[in-house]
Amino acid sequence: MKKKNLFSTAALLLAMILFLAACGGDDSDNNTDDGASSDGEEKLEFLQMLTGGTSGTYYPLGGEMATNITEATGIQTDAVSSNASADNVIALQEGEAELAFVQTDVVANAVEGINAFDGNPVDNVQAVGSLYPETIQIVTSADSGIASVEDLAGKTVSVGAPGSGTYINAEQILEIHGMTMDDIDAQNLDFGESTGGIQDGNIDAAFITAGTPTGAVEGLSATVDVSIVSISQDKIGEMVEKYPYYAEDTIAAGTYGLEEDVTTVAVLAMLAVADSVPEDTVYELTKAIYENASSMAHAKAEFITPDSALEGIGIDVHPGAQKYFDEEGITAE
Repeated sequence: MKKKNLFSTAALLLAMILFLAACGGDDSDNNTDDGASSDGEEKLEFLQMLTGGTSGTYYPLGGEMATNITEATGIQTDAVSSNASADNVIALQEGEAELAFVQTDVVANAVEGINAFDGNPVDNVQAVGSLYPETIQIVTSADSGIASVEDLAGKTVSVGAPGSGTYINAEQILEIHGMTMDDIDAQNLDFGESTGGIQDGNIDAAFITAGTPTGAVEGLSATVDVSIVSISQDKIGEMVEKYPYYAEDTIAAGTYGLEEDVTTVAVLAMLAVADSVPEDTVYELTKAIYENASSMAHAKAEFITPDSALEGIGIDVHPGAQKYFDEEGITAE
């Protein structure tokens, strides 16, 4: 009789254990803390932000921006040096990165499938927002004898990598002045190589599209008297009419030791994102960028504001970024 009671007790205990295990399994199934965002999309743990060369504006500014995103969202964001706009768009297209600095004109060309992207339109890249003006600087030394775009004829001139934003800007400026790449001895150098070449006397001038002051040009001005070639008002008018993403810009006297203001043109720098990045993630990083810009030390940070974030954008804005701008009451003009 005692033996029978012992078996009954054991059976009861086993049943209770199985019941509790089943309840525990139900609790586990209902656990939503699995790395998913509120809308069911997988939350990213890492973001790679492509910038530009280490001697330009994108790289140092991108480093500060990546830090702000990491601290505000908890998503580890790394700023990576790259060949800038055109290569950055292709990297986003091919899934090699999530975020990238680009010029507004270059990414618009990419989506339309023209210029460097002829026959290869990009359909998976969207905008986070614009950041600051990128000035087209035709840099030379004060004793070069180059005072106008026409003076570049026959000279050795750095125009950036083929297909890059700088290269396209150089092509279009030469075109407006009745010239082509065949009229100069074009060299495909990055910003650091360009200013180094001017300093060494190996090249006569360089097209540099970047926010001013640009680190590479500041470095050059420490050893060489720098001159920036002006673009006349009538040619600026022609450029803006033919290519509406350009705007008149001024490099202020004192920059690089310049004695007078220099009139030129600019496009806009913007941040682009792969459309596969979840909406919640893009919302969070957009908020982090525009609400923490004042904490950045770079001179261009003062231009990064929600009020101007939709200026010059010629492609679709990512829904996550659009959600942030809608909340702030920001609309495209």
